[in-house]
Amino acid sequence: MTSTADRLARQQESEEGIGSNQHVAKFYQQDYKTLHQRCLETGCLFEDDRFPATRTSLGYNVLGPYSSKSKDVVWKRPTELCSNPKFIDDGATRTDICQGGLGDCWLLAAIASLTLKEQLLTRVVPPGQSFTDGYAGIFHFQLWQFGEWVDVVVDDRLPTRDGKLLFVHSADSSEFWSALLEKAYAKVNGCYEALTGGNTIEGFEDFTGGIAEIYTMDKAPADVFKIIQKALRLGSLLGCSIDITSAYETEAITESKLVKGHAYSVTGAEEVHLREHPVQLVRVRNPWGHVEWTGPWSDGSREWNLVSEEKTKLNNVTDDGEFWMSFSDFVKHFTRLEICNLTPDTLSNDGEGCWNSYQFKGMWRVGSTAGGCRNNPATFSSNPQFVIRLEDVDDDPLDGEDGCTFLVGLMQKDRRLEKKFDRNLETIGFAIYEVPDQFKGLSNVHLGPDVLLRQRAVAMSSTFIDTREVCTRFRLPPGEYVIIPSTFHPHKNGNFVLRVFSEKQAATSQLEEDVDVELEEEEDIRESDVDPAFKHSFRQISGSDSEISVFELIAILNKVVSRRCDIKTDGFSLQTGRDIISLLDKDESAKLGLIEFHMLWIKIQKYLEIFKKYDSDNSGTMSSHEMRGAASEAGFHVNSEVLQVIVNRYADCQCGIDFDSFVGCLIKLEMLFKAFKTLDRGGLGKIELKLQQWLCLAL
Repeated sequence: MTSTADRLARQQESEEGIGSNQHVAKFYQQDYKTLHQRCLETGCLFEDDRFPATRTSLGYNVLGPYSSKSKDVVWKRPTELCSNPKFIDDGATRTDICQGGLGDCWLLAAIASLTLKEQLLTRVVPPGQSFTDGYAGIFHFQLWQFGEWVDVVVDDRLPTRDGKLLFVHSADSSEFWSALLEKAYAKVNGCYEALTGGNTIEGFEDFTGGIAEIYTMDKAPADVFKIIQKALRLGSLLGCSIDITSAYETEAITESKLVKGHAYSVTGAEEVHLREHPVQLVRVRNPWGHVEWTGPWSDGSREWNLVSEEKTKLNNVTDDGEFWMSFSDFVKHFTRLEICNLTPDTLSNDGEGCWNSYQFKGMWRVGSTAGGCRNNPATFSSNPQFVIRLEDVDDDPLDGEDGCTFLVGLMQKDRRLEKKFDRNLETIGFAIYEVPDQFKGLSNVHLGPDVLLRQRAVAMSSTFIDTREVCTRFRLPPGEYVIIPSTFHPHKNGNFVLRVFSEKQAATSQLEEDVDVELEEEEDIRESDVDPAFKHSFRQISGSDSEISVFELIAILNKVVSRRCDIKTDGFSLQTGRDIISLLDKDESAKLGLIEFHMLWIKIQKYLEIFKKYDSDNSGTMSSHEMRGAASEAGFHVNSEVLQVIVNRYADCQCGIDFDSFVGCLIKLEMLFKAFKTLDRGGLGKIELKLQQWLCLAL
């Protein structure tokens, strides 16, 4: 109940705009201004109890509390490391990011690219922070985390050994913004060790809120150089790397001084003329700040002597980790290219940020919405569903054919946080289907197997893979399509963010049924309408007071169902009996009279028919994935969130629902629906209760 309330509270905050680009959420509810002011008033430097200067913040295994690598680590403030520390000295530059003893070159490559975009950098690293004016040992940064922007507070105690920073540092030993940014990133991911290993695109996305594409260079489209140029022009962030074939090749340096298994950033793409012949060049940066390509077009190479105008502008002979190379060599030596496309509100300059973006947060839950891929026809349609309506075709299609270009990215949440629990990434992907005509324009539906399994997907993610995000570019004719994100195997819990970036405006929404009830009107039954045989049975059960208590009710229900071999049951619980009486007891006697018991019997007969219909394998139990359809046939329309609660409360460990649980669930639903509609006097779809009223209703 508490976790559900927390999730509902977060949903409400999201609806109010908290976590958006304009209204950043406070990570761990820590407010920078309040904490900063409190430190100034007390004269005490800030100490962050949510990310303490202890071994647990370093890591859990290689850097864990009992690891030799975490020994002799001393947490020091910059004021203890040098006489005149600076937050940013003469602007943030790529040389401010030098890798330390942590395998997070992917993150540093992203930070290095960030320094090329002042507007992006200012967003992530709020200005006005220093070690002089208003210094209180507290700093803050803004990061994009799984669909929302968060403001992350850190103290300035940094891990050191022998008086030197242990991890990222600036070439200028008195500058500390990059080390503090790395600490903020470690905080949101649980510890420093959680940052080991990754793709540059992950950092790109977390610094921009953008969506990333990955190109394998040996399969890249013919116009990939133009794609790079356009991406750079639009302010996108780009990275590249050379794949390794074994662990022994990690950070191995080739003869031409390229590092394998290492994250580089792409910072430029230009065309020069060599003896009047055009040559395509790309500029690449090594986040180490040194070790540069030594082949053609490298710093000071002879090719630069054969060009005139471009030499002064492009060739910068400095051992700073940045170098030029021909695009043909780039394709030959590098394996992967990563492009992070930005949202329209990330960059506000005219002409930048060409994409329209939409995002949804969702959950896969065992027994309700974790249906797995199309290979699992019995459960596939249980997955969350999202619709996109495409109307306008691209202005300038590359191949001249009309179509609507859009990107779909599916990201699984919080997997770095769960590394310390040895939980691996799930294998994820998505399928796209055309919406049948009878459902077009609707968003209050959930497409079932009768719709989805009768057609082929019109598009799919490039693969199902165990990465943080799967992203694929599509171009489809104008129309209405449903996107179904899933894990490859069913019955896998997880939280995800689904994002759609479209070149033209598109309409998107989650396909989800409206929560509502359609119950048959209860007949006005009189005692004379009741069958005499039923009356006789009732009198035998009820005894002299002609009413059935909850204990008598449970006894008779269990006696009846125990005689049936076509349904399985553990027996009706006392709680279910009390819910039944609460629903049907008209005079608040806490017992059922003849008419009330007769109404119950009619309900149970109806529920039995529905239960047997959805017990498709005649096992005597019903799969929890069938609960949506069964509840709907009984008159209760529930969405995925309500369905998840139902499964949590009523399904067994095998995601089965037996008959007594099925009846108990429907009785509870009817009781809650009727209570809500009684209190919703204005028919507005919401009620307001005082604490006492809420307790009386909920208990």
